[in-house]
Amino acid sequence: MEKRKLSTSLIFAIVIFTIALSFCLGLIGYKTFYGGMIKKYKTYEETVLNLVISDFDWDAVAVSIQNQEEDEAIQALRARLNYIKSNSEISYLYMLEPLNTNETDNMRYICEGYTPAEVERGEDVVKFGKMSGSEYPVEVAADYLNFFNNSKKDEFWYYPNKTEWGYVFTTSRVVRSSSGKPLGVLSVDIYMSDIGRTLRIFPLVIFTASLIFSVIFILILTLWLEKRVVIPLSKLQKSAEQFLKSSHDKSDPASLTFTAPDIKTKDEIEALSTALLTMASDLKSYMKNLMHETAEKERIGAELNVATHIQSSMLPIIFPPFPSKEEVDIFASMTPAKEVGGDFYDFFMVDDRHIAIVVADVSGKGVPAALFMVIGKTLIKDHTTPGMDPAEVFMKVNNLLCESNGAELFITAFEGVLDIVTGEFRFVDAGHEPPYIWHDGKFTAHRVKPDFVLAGFEGTKYASGSIFLEPGDKILEYTDGVNEATNANNELYGDERLNAVLNRDNCGAKSCKDIISTVKADIDRFVADAPQFDDITMLCLEFKKRLEI
Repeated sequence: MEKRKLSTSLIFAIVIFTIALSFCLGLIGYKTFYGGMIKKYKTYEETVLNLVISDFDWDAVAVSIQNQEEDEAIQALRARLNYIKSNSEISYLYMLEPLNTNETDNMRYICEGYTPAEVERGEDVVKFGKMSGSEYPVEVAADYLNFFNNSKKDEFWYYPNKTEWGYVFTTSRVVRSSSGKPLGVLSVDIYMSDIGRTLRIFPLVIFTASLIFSVIFILILTLWLEKRVVIPLSKLQKSAEQFLKSSHDKSDPASLTFTAPDIKTKDEIEALSTALLTMASDLKSYMKNLMHETAEKERIGAELNVATHIQSSMLPIIFPPFPSKEEVDIFASMTPAKEVGGDFYDFFMVDDRHIAIVVADVSGKGVPAALFMVIGKTLIKDHTTPGMDPAEVFMKVNNLLCESNGAELFITAFEGVLDIVTGEFRFVDAGHEPPYIWHDGKFTAHRVKPDFVLAGFEGTKYASGSIFLEPGDKILEYTDGVNEATNANNELYGDERLNAVLNRDNCGAKSCKDIISTVKADIDRFVADAPQFDDITMLCLEFKKRLEI
C-alpha cells in the first residue's frame, strides 16, 4: 500500500481546518453585523414612531377617519409626518388603515410624510382616503390586518422585505384613540442599502485575509514539522522496522536488537524514542517469559486433562446403575464450563428399599471448585445412612464444610431419598433449584422455600420436605447452568423455556435418558455458538413400580 508522508497529511488537515475556520469566522461576523444593523434599525424606527404618536390629538383624527374627510386634524398629522421625515434618515413614513384581504384595494391611506425636496421633484402626494389598488399582495394585507386587529398596546411589528427598489426594513405600530380603538397602522421604512454593500464586501475581505494568513502559516508550519516531527519520526520508523525484521529472523529473544535513533528534540518525540527503547527491552523479557509460561501452561493443561478424567470417573456414569432394581430408572449428565467443573451429581442405594439422589453446584469454577466438590460429595454420601433424615445429613455436612473452608466457597445442593416400597420421597434443599415432577401427564416445578447454602454459616438449620410418588412419576433435578444458559444476545434460557420443553410432545413419557437429551438439545439450540459460562448438570429419576416385600 502506498504511504503518504506525515507532513503532507498534516498540511492538508491544516488547510481544511483554516478554510473551515475562515468560513465560520466570516459567517459569525456576517450574522453579528447583520444582527447589529437590524437592532439599530429597530431602535431608530421605534423612536420615529413614538415621536409621531406622542402628544397628538388622535381623537380628532378618529373623527376625520369616521367622516372620511380631510380636515385640520389630517393636515396637522401630515405636517408632523413631513417635519419628522425631513429631519430623519428614513425612506417612508405613512399611516394606512387595513381593510380586507382582497387582491385589490385592501388598504386605505390616511396620511404620508414628504420632504420639501420630494415635493419640488413633483412626486405624487398620497391623498387622504386613497385606496391602495394592487400595491399590497394578499399575504401582506393579511399580516397588516392581523396586526391591526390583534396587536397589544404599544406593540411594534418588524417586517424586512425585498421590493423592486431594494431591501427595506419596516417597523409598524397601531395608532389608537384615547379609548383604545385602533385607527390605523403607522409605519416607517428604511432602505438597507448600507447593509447590502457591506455584506457583499465582508465575505471577500474575510476570505482574502484568511487565505493570506493560511499560506504564511502553512509555509512556516511545513518547515517546523519537517525539522521537529517528520525527520525524528522517520528515524523512529527505521529503528522499529529493523527491530521487527530481526524478530522474524531470530528465534532467541535475547538476540533481538533495537538501535536507538539519535533524536534530541527535547519534547514528546524524544520521550517516545526513549519509551520505544525501553519497550523493546521489556518486549525481549516478555517474549522470554512467554516462552517459559507457554511451556508451563502446556504442562498444566496436561495435568488438568488428567484431573478432568479423574473427576469424571468419580461421578457415576454407568447406566442403568442398578440393573437388579426394576423399581427405578436413573440417568444423569454433567457438561463442565471449564476443564474441571464445580457441579456434581450422585445416586446410591442407602439400603435395600431406599435410593438417594444428589445434585449440587459449588461456587466458582476450575480446580478449587472441583476439589471442594469432591469433599462435599464424599461427606453427603458418607452421612446419608439408613434412618437418617436428609435435613440431619445437611446439618452435619454443613458444619464439617465450615470447619475447613479457607477459600470461602459454598455449595447449593438438593438431596432426595426415595422409599421404593411406599413411594415417599423425602428431600432437603440448600439454596438449590426446585425439581420438576412428572405426574398425571405433565411436568410441574415443585417449588418450596429453600434453606441456606452449605458451607455458608456453621450451625445452620435445615428442614426436610416430603411427597409421595406414584409408579410412572419422574423427578428431574438440575443446576442453574440450565436455566441461566445465555445466548449471544445475553438472553437467559429461563424457567419458561425449560417448562415449555418438558411439557412439549409428551416429553415426560420418554425415558430418563431421552428427557435429559431433549432438554440439552433445546439448550444447545438456544445458546447456539455462544460460549458456555456455567456447568450444566441434570439428573432424572423414574419411580417405575413399588418394591414388593
